[in-house]
Amino acid sequence: MSLADVLARIDSDLPKSTERLMELLRIPSISTDPAYAENCDQAADWLVRDLQSNGIQAEKRATPGHPMVVGHVGDSGPHLLFYGHYDVQPVDPLELWQRAPFDPDLHETENGTIIRGRGSSDDKGQLMTFVEACRAWKAVHGTLPCRITFFFEGEEESGSPSLVPFLEAHKDELTADLALVCDTSMVSRGVPSIAAQLRGMLKDEFTLIGPRIDLHSGHYGGPGLNPLREISRIIASFHDPETGRVAVEGFYEGVHEVPADQLRQWQNCGFDEDEYLNSVGYSQPHGETGYSTLEQQWARPTLEINGIWGGYNGAGSKTVIPSEAHCKLTCRLVGDMDPDALRRNIRKHVEDRLAPDTKVVWDNDLEGSRASVMNIHRPEFEAARGALSDEWDREAVFTGMGGSIPVVGFFKDILGMDAMLIGYANEDDAIHSPNEKYDLKSFHKGIRSWARVLDALT
Repeated sequence: MSLADVLARIDSDLPKSTERLMELLRIPSISTDPAYAENCDQAADWLVRDLQSNGIQAEKRATPGHPMVVGHVGDSGPHLLFYGHYDVQPVDPLELWQRAPFDPDLHETENGTIIRGRGSSDDKGQLMTFVEACRAWKAVHGTLPCRITFFFEGEEESGSPSLVPFLEAHKDELTADLALVCDTSMVSRGVPSIAAQLRGMLKDEFTLIGPRIDLHSGHYGGPGLNPLREISRIIASFHDPETGRVAVEGFYEGVHEVPADQLRQWQNCGFDEDEYLNSVGYSQPHGETGYSTLEQQWARPTLEINGIWGGYNGAGSKTVIPSEAHCKLTCRLVGDMDPDALRRNIRKHVEDRLAPDTKVVWDNDLEGSRASVMNIHRPEFEAARGALSDEWDREAVFTGMGGSIPVVGFFKDILGMDAMLIGYANEDDAIHSPNEKYDLKSFHKGIRSWARVLDALT
């Protein structure tokens, strides 16, 4: 028996695999809403039963929030940990869905058959590609090719409050030779991708306080300091208007240029810049000059203003100089950028520019994580890239990701374990939005891909 037998089994079992995914998608496991706590428990139970049906020792583990699912199989060969999450985003606005979000179906489109339903792409469909690959392998060979730990989280969409304590408490059990993570996408349709770097994240919020109360703009307009005008001036100072570079001193400490061989892969990965920009109403990129759109998205840091408010926002007008103005901002981090040092630099930038009679109050709910850079020089990465290239008949590429997946950093910091990120989602999957979908081709070839990767890694 060979890999070809496993792939043939995957092909013949696709209808059953799809129906199993549909069963899981019917469970409304919305983690952020307490009203769905029982459904999250139900999804965890479903996964435990499914893993057990495949000969995997699996159980549901309690946390202060939603449960984890942990399964183990095998006792020889390399040890792989596979991570996914079974919780999903809320479905609002419900009226924009073409079909009930937890009544999944197969739907024909110009790009082929899709699986429509909440969680189909993020992350139940992706999670089940690996489970189904293991099922087919076990059916053909009677055993799996190596030692595998399955680790499914139920709080990824609600900030993972239980994750770090759970990893710390179960460090010995969960530490493996390599983590496999499926919560990612392909850089463009049909181009298999291994995410080699993730941007980190820093969040901050501040309030500028001027007069002790809102003032009549006729009585104080002119001599009065307006916090909204002051916060606008400070926000404008964050960026160089000519180059788009962030003008905060020390902002680029720890930022590295992309190696030439990775740039070559990015330049030939099939990314369509015009489609990417036009799909959201842009006619041109507006970021840091001198860098391509993909470099800006994957390998350059950002400072974004996510919200500004203050004064009167009701119907009609109210002639006031507000007493306060507020700003929320986030930064995406790359390379070796230190979120704590960056936070100090940003706050100094603001405080150095305060006008007389203004004070700043900073939010104390600090949140920040470093970027994750994968060790693609490990032989497993090139082996997996070859396996993906064989399945998709297209050279697989090492890509970056503009977003953040904190669990990857936790695996490194807590478990001392590298991660390999392989997913089969497409950019039009509408994750977190109404009418989320997952291409049936992504599901099918994703299962086949994981079988090839398991073969290549063992």
